[in-house]
Amino acid sequence: MKINKPEIVVEPPGPKAKKIIEMHNNLIATTTHDPESLPLVIERGEGVWLYDVDGNKYLDFSSSISVSNLGYPTHPEIKKVVIEMLDKLAHAAGTDFYNPYQVALAEKLVSISPGNFKKKVFFCNSGTEAIEAAMKLLRHSTNRKYFIAFIGAFHGRTMGSLSLTASKPIQRKGYMPMVEGVIHVPFPNPYRNPWGIDGYEHPDELINRVIDYIDYWIFQHIVSPDEVAGIFFEPIQGEGGYVVPPKNFFVELSKLAKNYGIMLVDDEVQMGLGRTGKMFAIENFNTIPDIIALAKALGGGFIPIGATIFRSELDFKPGAHSNTFGGHALASMVALKTIELVENYLPNVNRLEKLFREKLSMLKEKYPVVGDVRGIGLAWGIEFVKDRKTKEHDVKTRNRVLYEALKNGLALLGCGKSSIRIAPPLIISEEEALIGLEILEIAIKNATR
Repeated sequence: MKINKPEIVVEPPGPKAKKIIEMHNNLIATTTHDPESLPLVIERGEGVWLYDVDGNKYLDFSSSISVSNLGYPTHPEIKKVVIEMLDKLAHAAGTDFYNPYQVALAEKLVSISPGNFKKKVFFCNSGTEAIEAAMKLLRHSTNRKYFIAFIGAFHGRTMGSLSLTASKPIQRKGYMPMVEGVIHVPFPNPYRNPWGIDGYEHPDELINRVIDYIDYWIFQHIVSPDEVAGIFFEPIQGEGGYVVPPKNFFVELSKLAKNYGIMLVDDEVQMGLGRTGKMFAIENFNTIPDIIALAKALGGGFIPIGATIFRSELDFKPGAHSNTFGGHALASMVALKTIELVENYLPNVNRLEKLFREKLSMLKEKYPVVGDVRGIGLAWGIEFVKDRKTKEHDVKTRNRVLYEALKNGLALLGCGKSSIRIAPPLIISEEEALIGLEILEIAIKNATR
């Protein structure tokens, strides 16, 4: 049997790719592309494989930032749902009229989300909208005006969610003033935190420092806790570097929040729907949030949809918040089928976690430029440093690794200041995973010669 593997016929970017990149830069407003490290012009996808316009074939370790958790181009069962719905209904103003499809999806989301209490769902089109809805919901329902978010967080780019975001200065530069009332605090990053604590060796000490920072320095010096509506967090920081906090952090954060009647808002936009081996990433941390934001993978890899799941006692007054495509009938049925399929792939994610942990830990032992490796399920971050003692970021090496990997047929994405994220589709096989990990080592070796 022929082994499925990457095929590079011309070093990227090839001639066709160069032309399209040039046209793209002339025609399309672009703020996140990196033509030096990632000159990948995707023409089509197949399973866990991507093909560029010059005929190169790449193994995908990005899942299009966890949108394509079920692979490419569209899962056959989702395709079937789309065809069936196109003969019934695609859109019919789900925020003005009613349809059974959004009700079915809401019922499913309420049933699978953590928390044995009554919930409601607000539907929208994206992760940033789901976060905006949570912000508006909290102010509207609690009459409290402040929010707490974490340094390193990414919650979106619209003005409300951008006010919560704190992963890179460029994302906020030039947009002041932000939405008022957001206070940022340190995230319990075991590898890199303001106190220099080794959070892997002393997790409780790190947790206590963060909780004390909020409880004493924020609540007793900046804002009274009875004015704080919610604490926003990612269970694993995504854009911030795929940072995994100590296991017990959210348990302690929940205790603090409940003590002051503050709501916990769980941003599952990137880590939700199977990425960590659980349907919701927060389930790895034994904590029940009050509000959950979903998007990305919820659309089955191709259709925009976001959702905000919340305690029903919060709720909006009629007319207080809405949008045009929320509750889109076709999107609702795609999301419903996506959830069903993700549930089937959770065992594969959990089975492969051990493989990624072992192989990536070996890379850390072997290459001094690898400062830290962290992850859960199929969500892994590798942080590159110039020196392990000083932990100085090595952006140059990180970018070279990205390009060396691409040259050898592996598609990766960066995150944080000097990290890469490893987030393959949940459908990836062990054989495919091993191929990708082998290419990753080749890329690190070539980048550090």
